[in-house]
Amino acid sequence: MRPRKTQNRNLPPRMYVRQRARRNGSIWVSYYYLNTQGKEVSLGGDLNLARLKWAELEAKDKPLDLCIMRAIFDRYERDIIPKKGERTQKDNRAELRQLRPYFDEAPIDAITPAQIAQYRDARSAKVRANREIATLSHVFNMAREWGLTVRENPCQGIRKNKEKPRDFYANDAVWSAVYKKACQELQTAMDLAYLSGQRPADVLVMRKDEIEGGALSVVQNKTHKKLRILLEVEGRETEFGVLIRGIQARNERHSSPYLILTEEGRRVTTSMLRHRWDDAREDAAKAATEMGDAVLASKIRQFQFRDIRPKAASEITSIEDASLLLGHTKGDITERVYRRVGAVAKPTK
Repeated sequence: MRPRKTQNRNLPPRMYVRQRARRNGSIWVSYYYLNTQGKEVSLGGDLNLARLKWAELEAKDKPLDLCIMRAIFDRYERDIIPKKGERTQKDNRAELRQLRPYFDEAPIDAITPAQIAQYRDARSAKVRANREIATLSHVFNMAREWGLTVRENPCQGIRKNKEKPRDFYANDAVWSAVYKKACQELQTAMDLAYLSGQRPADVLVMRKDEIEGGALSVVQNKTHKKLRILLEVEGRETEFGVLIRGIQARNERHSSPYLILTEEGRRVTTSMLRHRWDDAREDAAKAATEMGDAVLASKIRQFQFRDIRPKAASEITSIEDASLLLGHTKGDITERVYRRVGAVAKPTK
């Protein structure tokens, strides 16, 4: 019997690889299986997937090294995470860094709900533990789709740590204190965030070419929900419309299509916004301290740019209107997470 080629010796029996150099210098690779009738079956260009298909064709157990969580995490990080939003990618990778030391060496079929509960209880960051278990649950679901396990997802039914939604409300005194210390572009960002009710990431990418038909079109990055925020209502210009008109006039001399620009016409990025926000907030807190108002200074230091969205939701009378503007499918999310002021009630007399 002719000995196998060197490049095939690390492969399972009846499995072969072909390689060919492309004109651009890269190497084309394809694996295939030679069945008992001498017919080739293509297994694709991914070695791990090819080995799984080989195991199915040979009616053998899946290769053990592919069923270890380390390999599954690797595949999830390579194939699934890049398809998500930028912020979600960053969060998922951080969550995997926490999960790997505990689960990396475990076979997927050996992980039990009790082990996941132990992981939850061992984590000092209780809220982050909830996010990590949610990511682990998705990893298990993907492993089931990949045929690496047929077991039920052990994360299902696991009790999550209790979470308390952020409850900070920026009243007018806190808002005005920071707004007065803000530069022009930060004031523009604050106004856009408040009047549109959108997330910071969505506010920063608002463009003048998205204004059409008396509305600014928004596609929310997190949910991909589409909104058209009106510049006029019943023939009257809204405050949002006045703001947009002022921004367009101020940016007329600049070529950038974005709404939030520096004096020089540069687009304001996330890091630029964060630095400007931190500076304005610290200046406002110092000013409040110098006036002897320690309570106001403390509240100012708690104020985060992301609190502007809940402020907008809290100050819209109708919960339906608030939910629509924020892009929530269910009003209870708006009520439970974003409404940070109590209901208006009449006194006894």
